[in-house]
Amino acid sequence: MSTAVIEVENLHVRYGDFHAVDDLSFQVRRGELYALLGTNGAGKTSTLEVIEGHRPAASGTVRVFGRRPDDRGAVRPRMGIMLQESGFSPDLTVTESVRLIGTLTRRQDDAGRVLGVAGLTHKAGTLVSQLSGGEKRRLDFATAIYGGPELVILDEPTTGLDIQSRDALWAAVDRLREEGSTVVLTTHYLEEAQQRADRIGLMHQGTFHREGTVVELTQTLPSLIGFTLPPGAPEPPLGAGVAADGAVLVETFDLQGDLHRLLGWAHDAGVDLRELKAGPTSLDDVFRAIERG
Repeated sequence: MSTAVIEVENLHVRYGDFHAVDDLSFQVRRGELYALLGTNGAGKTSTLEVIEGHRPAASGTVRVFGRRPDDRGAVRPRMGIMLQESGFSPDLTVTESVRLIGTLTRRQDDAGRVLGVAGLTHKAGTLVSQLSGGEKRRLDFATAIYGGPELVILDEPTTGLDIQSRDALWAAVDRLREEGSTVVLTTHYLEEAQQRADRIGLMHQGTFHREGTVVELTQTLPSLIGFTLPPGAPEPPLGAGVAADGAVLVETFDLQGDLHRLLGWAHDAGVDLRELKAGPTSLDDVFRAIERG
C-alpha cells in the first residue's frame, strides 16, 4: 500500500487562457481505491486525461508506474480505462469490441470470461448499435477490466446502470482489488465514494480543497442534532437557540457526548423531543461546504 502507482506533482493544465488544473499534487498508492471528486468544471477530467496519456500537461510532473503517461508501450498494457463515453464502433459486436480493445492495449484475456463478469454474456453477438445505454456502460467496464490490469480508472462507472447492474459492477471491482488492482474513481454518486474509497481528493476550481479518508474529511465539519420542543418546554442544554416553532439545531464535534447529555436532560425534565434526528457529517455535507466556499 505504500508504493505510489500514480504520482502527480505541481500539475498545471490550460486551455488557452483558462487554467483548468492549478498546481495539483497527489499520489495514489498501490492497491487502494482513490476517489477523485469535485464540482463540474473542477478539473477532474483534465487531470485524468493527463494521467491516461490523452493530454499533455502545461507544466508539472506526472508518473504512472514510475513512467511518463505518454510512454504508452510501458504504461498502457498495465492500465484499464473506463471513460464516460468510449465511442465503440456501432458495426462491431460486443465480443469484437472487447477483443479490439485487448489488441490495442496488448492485454491478454478471454472475452467470454470478461463478458460474464460484466453481465453481457447474452449480448456477446449483438451489435453495439443495438445495445441500451446501460449495456454500453457495462461494455465500457468489460473493456476496462480486460486482462486484469494493475490500474483501473473508472470515470462515472455507474451512470445509467440499474441497481442490480451497479451491485454487480462493484462486486467485480471488489474482486479486482482482492487480486491487487489499484482503482481510481470519479463519480457524482457521493455515497459510492463514501462507502468504498480508501482516500478521497476533493477538487474545486482546479485544485484540492481537501484530501484524506472519509473519517478525516467528515471530521472537518460538526455533526448535527435536530429536534422540536413542545410549547412551554424549558430551555435545552448545549447552548442551542430555539426557533419560534420550537425547532432546535445543534452543531457538535462530540456527537455521542452531547446526545447523551440531551437525552438525560429530556428524561429528567419530562420533555418529549419531537422529530429527533442525529447523525455524523456526510461526504455530501463536506462537498457542499466546498461549493459554498
